[in-house]
Amino acid sequence: MNSGVLATAGAEIYWQAHGEGPAVVLAHGIGGNHAIWYRQLDALSRSNRVITFDHRGFGLSRDLDGRGRDAFVDDLAGLLDHLGVETAALVGQSMGAGTCIGFAHRTPDRVAALAICDSLHGIAESAQVKAIMAAARAKTATLGQIERVLGAGAPRELAALYRQIASFNAVDRHSLTGNFDARPAADLGGKGFPILFLAGVDDMLFPIEAVRLVQAEVAGSFLVEVNDAGHSAFLEAPVQFNDTILSLLQMAGHVGKTGAAHSNAAGYVPVGGAA
Repeated sequence: MNSGVLATAGAEIYWQAHGEGPAVVLAHGIGGNHAIWYRQLDALSRSNRVITFDHRGFGLSRDLDGRGRDAFVDDLAGLLDHLGVETAALVGQSMGAGTCIGFAHRTPDRVAALAICDSLHGIAESAQVKAIMAAARAKTATLGQIERVLGAGAPRELAALYRQIASFNAVDRHSLTGNFDARPAADLGGKGFPILFLAGVDDMLFPIEAVRLVQAEVAGSFLVEVNDAGHSAFLEAPVQFNDTILSLLQMAGHVGKTGAAHSNAAGYVPVGGAA
C-alpha cells in the first residue's frame, strides 16, 4: 500500500493506493472517508490498482478554502494526474457518485467504467423523480445518521464502526458547502463506457423507485438491486457488491493479470436455503 497527501488548489487531499493493474477509484459518501472501504480493498485489489481518497474536509484531507463540493471534481482530476492515472474505473457511493459523475461528464475519455452506488447526486431530477425524492427527504429529515444510511437489519457492530469512521470527518451533511453541477440523466449515456447503477432495495435516502426511473433514461446502463440492504450496500452486502463491481471491470476490459478477478467469499446462499 502506498499513501500520500496531495497539495492542490485550496486543499490537501489524502490518498491510498492498493495493488497493481488498471486503476479503480473508490469515492466515499458523506458519512465516510478512505477507511470506509475496508470490505472492498482485498477483493478489488487482486487484479487492479485500487485508489481510495478523502474528499476535502473528510478524514485526513483538509478544505483550506471552504469550497466543498464545488471543488470535488477538480480534486479528483488533480489526484489522478498526480498518480499518473490516464484512465480509471470510477465507483462512487452516495456523495462520491456526484464526484464521479461530474468527472465523467468533464473527461469521459479518462473513464473506463462508472458505478453509481446508492445515489442520484449530480443528476437533475425529472418531475416524477423529484416527487419521489421530496417524499424521501421529508421522511428522513429528522432521522439520525445511522438510521439514514444503514438498513434495519444491519448488525450493531457495523453501526458502531460506521460511527467511529465518520468521527474523523471535519464536515457532515449539515456543514458541507458547495453543490454538484446536476445534469439530465440522459446526458450520461453514449460516452463509450459501461455504466452500472447499484442500489439497496431498502435505501431510504434514494428510493429504488427513483433509481429505476433514472437508470431507464441512461442509454446502455444497467441496474443491480441488492435485497435486504439500505443506503450502504457496499457495507451491508459486500460480497454481492464486490462481485458486481468485479463483473463491471470485466465487462469494461479493465482488469489486470496478476490475480483472479472474483470475490474471495465462499459464495451466496441459494434462494430457499442450502441446496
